[in-house]
Amino acid sequence: MAYQQITIAVNDHTAERLADALMAHGALSAAIEDAYAGTANEQAIFGEPGMPAEQIWQQSKVIALFDEHTDAAPVVAAAADDCNIAVPDYDTEYLPEQDWVRLTQAQFEPIQISERLWITPSWHEAPGGRAVNLQLDPGLAFGTGSHPTTRLCLQWLDRHLQGGEAVLDYGCGSGILAIAALKLGAGSAAGVDIDEQAIRASNDNAAQNDAPARFYLPDALPEGQFDVVVANILANPLRLLGGLLAERTKQGGHIVLSGILDEQIEEMSGIYSEWFDLSPAQTDEGWACLSGVKR
Repeated sequence: MAYQQITIAVNDHTAERLADALMAHGALSAAIEDAYAGTANEQAIFGEPGMPAEQIWQQSKVIALFDEHTDAAPVVAAAADDCNIAVPDYDTEYLPEQDWVRLTQAQFEPIQISERLWITPSWHEAPGGRAVNLQLDPGLAFGTGSHPTTRLCLQWLDRHLQGGEAVLDYGCGSGILAIAALKLGAGSAAGVDIDEQAIRASNDNAAQNDAPARFYLPDALPEGQFDVVVANILANPLRLLGGLLAERTKQGGHIVLSGILDEQIEEMSGIYSEWFDLSPAQTDEGWACLSGVKR
């Protein structure tokens, strides 16, 4: 089946109501995206314990999908009426019939992280020999190994884990770092995320990899300290979480921080040097990874 896709520019007060109204009037799907995605004005949305969370972008676009024979105009008009707004302008794009499963899978090839560490989707054959392979399919939760911040953290784990460590992945997303730590010899691994979907995805990925990692919402994480604490999130939550992450790190243990832009290295180093002796940052495509030892 071929489809038509319409894109409507909206503000933050309208986006969710309009997406819901489009679905109610016959859209096959309706998604909300940042209107500035891929530009310098892209707005990250996140939430952490004890800090306010942005719920939606200030300028968004609603992307709705219909079958090729649907007249979208009356649907948009009816949805706008439900939302008490003027009928908006929209762009239309026709999408030819394709094997969407094969097309999506073709975009995700095995990723080599280091000489021995690989991330492999389930529809590809795992590398042989001495390779350490993580089987991970792209999904709703962040973290498939393709982003520089994830690669930097995985490479750190590969270089520095000696075996038997207790590892905490704070902001676990897909669970990839906790799972990788176990595959690389850690004795135990736990993950924390504020998103229940991330917890579900992490548990699924751990089961797929036969990795006994445990994942928690922040308030459910048991008390205790860890030999290695990894936080691959964003600079703003990292600014606020320094004390919490330091408390969770054993004396002499390691902190690993990413989600930091090159220009934020000095600021983040200043914050975390209160608790840790930091090593020079590692960088990849404009992103940085800071690591250090707790005093």
